[in-house]
Amino acid sequence: MKPSAGIFLLIILSLLWACGPKPGVLIVPDKAVPGDELFSTAEAMFQTKSYQKALDAYNEYLNRFPDRPLAAGALMKIGAIHLALGDYAKARGIYQQLIAKYPESSFVRDAEVEILFSFYSEGKYVEVIERAADFLKNAVSRVHIVRTQVLLGDTYMAIGSPIDAAIYYAQSYEKAHDLEKETIVAKLEESAKQLDSADIEFLLRRMEDKVAAGYLMYQLGLNRSEEEAYEEAVKVLAAFIANFPQHENIQQAKELLETISKKSVYSRYTIGCLLPFSGRYQTYGNRAFKGVELALKQFISQGGNPALKVIFKNTASDSDTAAMAVKELYKENVAAIIGPLVTAETAALEAQKSGIPIITLTQKDDITKLGDYVFRNFIIPEMQVKTLVSFVVETLGLDSFAVLYPDENYGKTFMNLFWDEVLTLGGRIVGVESYNPSHTDFADPIKKLVGLYYEVPEGLKDEIKFGLIEDYLFPDLEPSIEANAAEPIENAELKDEKDEEPQPVIDFDAVFIPDSPATAGLIIPQLAFHDIRGTYLLGTNLWHSDDLIKSARQYAQGAIMTDGFFAQSDAPHVREFTALFEKTFGEKPDFIEAVAYDTAMILFEMVSRPDIRYRSTLKQELMKLKNYQGVTGQTSFDNSGEAFKKLYLLQIKRDGFVEIGAR
Repeated sequence: MKPSAGIFLLIILSLLWACGPKPGVLIVPDKAVPGDELFSTAEAMFQTKSYQKALDAYNEYLNRFPDRPLAAGALMKIGAIHLALGDYAKARGIYQQLIAKYPESSFVRDAEVEILFSFYSEGKYVEVIERAADFLKNAVSRVHIVRTQVLLGDTYMAIGSPIDAAIYYAQSYEKAHDLEKETIVAKLEESAKQLDSADIEFLLRRMEDKVAAGYLMYQLGLNRSEEEAYEEAVKVLAAFIANFPQHENIQQAKELLETISKKSVYSRYTIGCLLPFSGRYQTYGNRAFKGVELALKQFISQGGNPALKVIFKNTASDSDTAAMAVKELYKENVAAIIGPLVTAETAALEAQKSGIPIITLTQKDDITKLGDYVFRNFIIPEMQVKTLVSFVVETLGLDSFAVLYPDENYGKTFMNLFWDEVLTLGGRIVGVESYNPSHTDFADPIKKLVGLYYEVPEGLKDEIKFGLIEDYLFPDLEPSIEANAAEPIENAELKDEKDEEPQPVIDFDAVFIPDSPATAGLIIPQLAFHDIRGTYLLGTNLWHSDDLIKSARQYAQGAIMTDGFFAQSDAPHVREFTALFEKTFGEKPDFIEAVAYDTAMILFEMVSRPDIRYRSTLKQELMKLKNYQGVTGQTSFDNSGEAFKKLYLLQIKRDGFVEIGAR
């Protein structure tokens, strides 16, 4: 911000008379000397801010007495008046005239400083920086050096470089007198507030003046606290208190340390877990419970690990109950929270408010946007679509796709995501049709997809190209496993009628059907009935179900889907987990059990690290997690708390599923 004319005038006056009479004190020359009475008259007018009359008097003095000792002083005052009136270019001209005409005058250095102020006042910051550097090389007066360094600090603040500003403010503080230091300290503190912690640490390493360093160290402690890097904040603030016991901010530093201490009170080896043990989602809660219980048993059994404790709370599939459970866990000083599966929003909001890291197990939209303590470890639609499309486009080389989707939220979400991802990777969407999810006959949307729904005009029939896309084979599988290779269902009564019908136009390599295994199991045989063969069938993790194979039978062979867990994986750690789970609970684990197990293991390992002593540190370390090798694949968290998981790619082969694609 530029100084006002009145404030700027005071600055000029203080500079002009720093080594001579103080502002407001008239120069009263010996009346016997010619012209001195005229100069005294000009001075009196200047003091009363009668600037135009003062200008006339000073100019008259210069015209009549150009060689008198006070001539240079008259030019300084004329320049000051133009600065006060905002005519910066004219002021510069006056100062340059003084330098050229009176090079030996004691006012020359003052004039050079005022020229710098004129450029600053016009916002010509580059000129200030360039000229000030040259000026400081030859400056010897403490006053000139201090004022120029402060001006450089102001200039760098104006161009948005607080670190350079802080350097010059600190340098000026070292040479400043007591009366000047208060203003400089205020400027130093303001610049320090705009510095990040790394910049302050850089400055402290080169800081010579201990008092100025104290302000920066206190600000560094504030920064670290605001960043929730409490361990670092404690170290800095403790050092500040020890080194600057008389500093004006010492009490604030002590109070901040006490606040941080209260935030760090929690049981490092206690984890909370929110699951629905009653209500409509009770089944899923019990499955997740088994995953967490197995993780705790497995972790404790490993030698050298601390004795951990998990406090389970029932969310009862209810939002208010989930929020209350978080409050209870906070009072029980848990380090972090696993879950919930549902009612995640209210629980996440309460955890964020309490500063407790929470890893939710939910597909709830935008759950991690609720705060930086909120994480998610679950498979979401975007994750599935990216994995699926990447494989079929980049590995299989497919480029044209059709979509059949239920006209409801789940289907619309996957349809839009699939469409966008195909286009992103350079593929084409050649057909999209919706259907009523409550129906069992899907002939109409299928016919629309392949151009059989409407009667084709006679004049266009010859232009339609018939034929089927050549079958594609998976390199991972035996040559006998083809994409949707089954023959269509036909009977003798329908065959003659079908021979007379137009053939389907299949201009897509694959069809994506984001629906349940029950509905997909009805659609897939009907695709074959309408001669849609030689195309890949693509689905979501819902397709990873024996029910789909039972419903669609041979027509589902070769279908591809993603999932977050595959119990039959060849990976040793997955086989070990699956065997241990079956031995413990007498049943095979699925994704819910596996992701709960992985989430618990991630937290168990982190809270056991000796360098993690604050919940804020735990949160930051979760954000840094990269490629954690769990039973649900590799998991990483980004800075928003969202998990990135390398999902499993599965394909139906005979009466089961096989893992395909590079992992």
